[in-house]
Amino acid sequence: MQGRIIKGIAGFYYVYDVVESSVYECKAKGAFRKEKIKPLVGDLVEYEILDLEEKTGNIIDILPRKSELIRPAVANIDQALVVFAITKPKPHFNLLDRFLVMMERQEIPVVICFNKEDIASDDEMKKLRGIYEASGYQVIFTSAAQRKNIEEVRAVLKGKLTTVAGPSGVGKSSLINCLQENVNMETGSISQKIERGKHTTRHSELIPVDEDSYIMDTPGFSSLYTNDFEKEELKYYFPEFDKYLNQCRFQGCNHVNEPGCAVKEALKNGAIHKVRYENYLEMYKELEQKEKKRY
Repeated sequence: MQGRIIKGIAGFYYVYDVVESSVYECKAKGAFRKEKIKPLVGDLVEYEILDLEEKTGNIIDILPRKSELIRPAVANIDQALVVFAITKPKPHFNLLDRFLVMMERQEIPVVICFNKEDIASDDEMKKLRGIYEASGYQVIFTSAAQRKNIEEVRAVLKGKLTTVAGPSGVGKSSLINCLQENVNMETGSISQKIERGKHTTRHSELIPVDEDSYIMDTPGFSSLYTNDFEKEELKYYFPEFDKYLNQCRFQGCNHVNEPGCAVKEALKNGAIHKVRYENYLEMYKELEQKEKKRY
């Protein structure tokens, strides 16, 4: 039997079988521990059924992973959907850009969803398009309250495993609830199986949106960014810089203080947005300070 791990906690792995539309509570075979292989949420696995009525089983094999995130610990992510509000609260651009850097580092495509369109002005939306579409990201404006553009989001999720991330207060939970509204699955029995008293700790969990689409609500958004890389790498995680990388006077230009910098020229001409560049500088200086403390 094959399925996907949609939740793992306290040594139990909940494997969702698409064909049966049901969840099996499984343990991993001891061989995985010996080989130091830990099953992850998102893993495609082969499992054997121990008790059909109780829906219990054993994971006997983990199929090859196409990607693996460390934070949150999840396998086979296809993309990230990052949700911020257009207003109330206004977007924290530095926090958003840090998340984008983390996804760029791990080569995971990002779609940016700005929610609360129903209470936003045209100028606010125009500004956000100017910053992020110009930086190469797909941007969707939604209103979870009015169910607006939910189908556009659903189309982006189709056939993929998507991690959904965003700070509190932006309507992320409401958006996820909208996406689950028309799910023709036994979600009630799935929830009942998973939310047994002994396994209710906060966790990463996959939510089936349809038969081949899953979303994962990512807890702890503000702690996702890690600066465990060199400052010279940072420029490669801002996609709008790419076209200028070979146009600077100095090879290896970091686009900070160097003369003849094509990125700073593009900034001056409005081809690179000031918000993005200022956040780049802030992150670069943080990495520089961290480097100094090491020596």
